[in-house]
Amino acid sequence: MQDDLLENQSKISNELLTRQIADLICRLLNERALIAGKKIPNEFELGRIFGVGRGTIREAVKLLVSRNILEIKRGKGTFVCENPGVIDDPFGFRYHEDKRKLVSDLVDIRILLEPEAAALAAVHASVVDIARMRVLAERVDRLAYENNDYSAEDSKLHTMIAKSSQNMVMPNFIPIIRWGIELYNHTMDKFQTEKALRIHTDIIDAIEARDSDSARRAMRAHLEFNRKNVRRFNAET
Repeated sequence: MQDDLLENQSKISNELLTRQIADLICRLLNERALIAGKKIPNEFELGRIFGVGRGTIREAVKLLVSRNILEIKRGKGTFVCENPGVIDDPFGFRYHEDKRKLVSDLVDIRILLEPEAAALAAVHASVVDIARMRVLAERVDRLAYENNDYSAEDSKLHTMIAKSSQNMVMPNFIPIIRWGIELYNHTMDKFQTEKALRIHTDIIDAIEARDSDSARRAMRAHLEFNRKNVRRFNAET
């Protein structure tokens, strides 16, 4: 029994140390301004910085990977995630059986979020942000014209607009946007796709013109168009 108690205490101590080192790594990321996509120091350097063994560093990194703060790229190293701390499906969308209702409900929620994000983007988006939006919109158009799946690029475009709002809370809602786009594009037929895609240009034009009201209206028109298509799809199939 004494041996079991000592073993349990040792295990608890190791887990506490792992969590402490994980927190210190996060603090280091902030201090060094290591943002999304940046490579972090290797295990040896981190061990030297914090005065612990590589095994402890390895466990701390695993913990941060599970929290979607870090990602390991084989042969390249460990990097800061795109949206640190925001997991792919925090709301459990993949487990909802009624995908038709989920698509409809996600459009409703996106209508509450994205028009205001677009309005803020018209104020805060950088020239580089807008240029990236143009590139992504062109990719979406090309893939749609070629009858290829454009969901990933469409999602990147809407994510770019949301992030350009410079609202620090918005990244937490990115999964809603991504899942809404993916389910919309894969669950239902593409009603009048060309018209929907042309609205992307209207949104970006308004953002570039620094016209918040127009950006808000254009994004809302885009999503209202999607909502109308969802209702038609559910009524006709």
